[in-house]
Amino acid sequence: MENFEELLGREMPVLERFVKYRIGNRHDADDILQEVCMAAFKSFEGLKQKNKFKSWLLGIARHKCNDYFRDKAKLLQISIEDLKESVFTHGPHGATVSSVVRETLELLGGKEKQILYLYYLKELPQDQIAARLGLPIGTVKSRLYYAKQRFKDKYPYKPNLKGEKTMKEFPEYMPDYTLEAQSKAPFEVIHRELPGMFIIPAENEAVSFVMYDFPGRKRTARYDLKVTGKVNIHGMEGVEIRSCCQEEKGKKENVIFAQLTDTYCRYLGGENVVDGCRKIITFLDEEFEGAYGIGEGNCGFPVKRRSEGRIIQKGNELFYEGHDDISDLTGRFTVTLAGKEYDTVRLIDAEESEGGVMLCEYYLDHAGRTVLWRRFNSNHWAFGRYGKTWTEMLPDNERLTVNEEIFVHWYDCITNYGNL
Repeated sequence: MENFEELLGREMPVLERFVKYRIGNRHDADDILQEVCMAAFKSFEGLKQKNKFKSWLLGIARHKCNDYFRDKAKLLQISIEDLKESVFTHGPHGATVSSVVRETLELLGGKEKQILYLYYLKELPQDQIAARLGLPIGTVKSRLYYAKQRFKDKYPYKPNLKGEKTMKEFPEYMPDYTLEAQSKAPFEVIHRELPGMFIIPAENEAVSFVMYDFPGRKRTARYDLKVTGKVNIHGMEGVEIRSCCQEEKGKKENVIFAQLTDTYCRYLGGENVVDGCRKIITFLDEEFEGAYGIGEGNCGFPVKRRSEGRIIQKGNELFYEGHDDISDLTGRFTVTLAGKEYDTVRLIDAEESEGGVMLCEYYLDHAGRTVLWRRFNSNHWAFGRYGKTWTEMLPDNERLTVNEEIFVHWYDCITNYGNL
């Protein structure tokens, strides 16, 4: 029979992914991992079914993470009754309360807050709420209905149903655009879009976007994305997003799982169909980082963005230090696209993969939505796949110099947000 050390060594990668994905602070995550291992060691003899070691170990980790959140809640003087991961989160930028939700609840009356708390946070069915409050079921139903209406009226972020409307077709060729650098400093922005997918992972959201390859500027693919429901993956609450891609070679559909909190926007996993078999990858799987990992520790994109000076522009060249996964606001630009002007900040995201670096430019307006997205590749990115450098494959495309290395412009994306 395998001993504790052997079982723990085998499951340690999954345990680390589980804890570090839930706890954004690296040092706190390391402390919790030690606590989990110690607690598991002390209780191991009591585990009767050693073949369930993995689920048992993750159960201990889940309890330790919940204890961590409770301690943080006490420090912030948050009522333990209000503690729920969808309301209270801890990400790479520290502990936070979903202030918009809480502030909206504070605008409601006591009975309205009570009924919403029991129904949504405690997840009690209406008959149990009626028994607890000593009310007729009809009273509970009417009180819940009016409480939801009051919350909707007070909540500042109304559902974006624009994607539900029929949008006119994107142009076959990329519209002309210009980028004019401004002397003003970049403005701070709330960017809630899922990295590279331009959809906000929240209920009722939908977006469409298209890709245009250069130098031909011809449309090569269209993506239609829609949030279709809520999900809970390994204790992490998020949404399911259905994606349909239309290319010349046909249509492809898949499912993405994502999460939006006050501090970050990130992937939880995804589902692909291979040879008729549905394969689901989550943040506990080894393949996740290569397919969906964004940011340090796969934390995703920070929601609150401001220029941090991590990427410096000198003339037409960009410089940054450290590892090759980095993102920052690098300037303020007037984007003129299809005759319409936008005041934007440029978010640059650089990621190392396939032996090189891929670099993306997001031009974000004051609402934090992407007006224009541009993709550049370092010259030897994916050389093993293509067998040529990008200057050889696309000799006439725009060049960008980053850390004294040549990057080549590959393709652009625009969304239906700009109403082209």
